[in-house]
Amino acid sequence: MSETISGRVDTRAKIVEVAARLLQEQGTAAVTTRSVAHGAGVQAPTIYRLFGDKNGLLEAVAEHVMAGLVAVKAAVVEAASVDGVDPLVDLRAGWQSQLEFGVANPDLFRLLSDPDRAQSSSAVRSGRRVLEARVHRVAETGRLRVSEERAVGLIQAAGTGAVLMLLATPAEQRDLGLADELYEAVLGQILTDAPEQGDGGAIATVIAFRAIAPRLDALNDAERQLLVDWLDRAIGSGLDRRAGA
Repeated sequence: MSETISGRVDTRAKIVEVAARLLQEQGTAAVTTRSVAHGAGVQAPTIYRLFGDKNGLLEAVAEHVMAGLVAVKAAVVEAASVDGVDPLVDLRAGWQSQLEFGVANPDLFRLLSDPDRAQSSSAVRSGRRVLEARVHRVAETGRLRVSEERAVGLIQAAGTGAVLMLLATPAEQRDLGLADELYEAVLGQILTDAPEQGDGGAIATVIAFRAIAPRLDALNDAERQLLVDWLDRAIGSGLDRRAGA
């Protein structure tokens, strides 16, 4: 990397760090071109050249902060797996950390929750993969009564909604118990008490088998993929039957 390119990367990183600090400490209104340029020790045209406009800078800030948060979460999930932490305990810890982060960083959370930004954000996609890893660990225990994909969607939707609800309520009037009850309601939709009798227990077993199928070394790649396809069809069919019952 040339000295010029290296200097540009350093300047960009410094600008993003200053903007992130202003956003977290004072909110979106404080992230002005003038304030960021002053804090980073650069001229305003430098910000326009590197980020285009304020929205471009805010997107870079959101990506930067989210990437750091995701890295920490991924490490926690990996440690939980290695240490044998109960998957449901780990899942609840993830829910709690998301609530705490959102309430503590309202402007940043709103940026990250913007559907247009979320669709193009690699950090947001990485965050979803962390949640998928947590749900996958639950699936391996035979406790899921819905597909992993559906469980992830329900948890993510509920978590985003819970934070936005809290942010829309004056701090002194916030009822954190509502978020807890929402989480319990989601668990009621995605979990089954083991062992469950009848079709519910069969579906939970198939979902658990689906979770470990990609790791079956006795099968070759084509055989594993075929098995996964069969299990996905069985899960979908079983859930459709239960929904229509």
